[in-house]
Amino acid sequence: MSTATISLPPTSAPASLPRRILALLPGTLLLFAIGIAGKSLEALAVWLRSAHRIPFPHIEYVLWAIILGLILSNFLTIPEIFRPGIATYELWLKLGIVLVGAKFVLRDVLHIGGMSLVLVFIELALSLTVMTLLGRIFKLPPKLTSLLAIGSSICGVTAIMAAQGAIDPDEEDTSTAIAAILTLGALALFTFPAIGHLLHMGQQSYGIWTGLAVDNTAEATVTGTLYGERAGQFAVLAKTARSAFIGFVVLGYAIYWASQGQAARVERKALFLWQKFPKFILGFVAISVLATLGFFTPPQLKSLGNLSQWVFLPAFAGVGLRTRLRDLVGQGWRPITVGVLGEAFIALITLAMVFFVYRHGGAQ
Repeated sequence: MSTATISLPPTSAPASLPRRILALLPGTLLLFAIGIAGKSLEALAVWLRSAHRIPFPHIEYVLWAIILGLILSNFLTIPEIFRPGIATYELWLKLGIVLVGAKFVLRDVLHIGGMSLVLVFIELALSLTVMTLLGRIFKLPPKLTSLLAIGSSICGVTAIMAAQGAIDPDEEDTSTAIAAILTLGALALFTFPAIGHLLHMGQQSYGIWTGLAVDNTAEATVTGTLYGERAGQFAVLAKTARSAFIGFVVLGYAIYWASQGQAARVERKALFLWQKFPKFILGFVAISVLATLGFFTPPQLKSLGNLSQWVFLPAFAGVGLRTRLRDLVGQGWRPITVGVLGEAFIALITLAMVFFVYRHGGAQ
């Protein structure tokens, strides 16, 4: 897979603010158009089944948006004018996560988040250790191994990009790590819901598992939502807990590679941590605090919930648009093999942990 469909085109000089906004419009409108088309196809399927007894497949709008995006990115050439706007899908994703905070009172965030933190610590330690060992076994370049370990333990592509400037890897290592992580995220979209249904997992346990085991925030949110709206919310919660550690993990690797003389030394560590910390987490907590204090009326909370679904539409469409299936085999077999083996191990371990916690009264 490749990020070429969402990369920003190079510019010779900074454009004015109105021009930058205008440049974003075509791709942003395309994201919303795909998302709305996904909603419409879901509604059409419901109407065909109920009104005409036509056995149209039951597919959620989330999957429809991804499928439509996949078709466009893999069978058509998306003009350059759309790319800047398509890249805004991450902004819509983060805004949607902030709005989801209104559905959790602070009591739930602290309880479930505290439970998730214990599981996150275990997941972090296992991911970093297993990916490092597999990278050495398969003789991957050391910095590529570091990028895969960072991406699989925290938040996928975002963590890899955060680490790129800190450990100074070769550009090929960065693109290979991103391709591997995107490949694994695409596989999760189809395998995780099937496993959840096979095991008859509840919405909360499945969502927590997804947030722990799926790397990219976008894919984790989508994979959770494919199972159910409530599962998607808990996936966001667990994934947010993982993302909060991005600064610490990247800082650790930056210090290590600097000690090897292969990266710049980090002089101001507190500033480094603040720069790497994902600020949308603060918005998520702030909205949850306001909801806990009764700042929003019940109709307003419902409106915020509906708004979050609409905001997620372009984010889900972006997941499909950035996925190019022809690149699945374009990065060589070793990074993908390391990723698949490592991710499968982490998925199984986190699944066992979630089952243990939920079966022993840790959560209901």
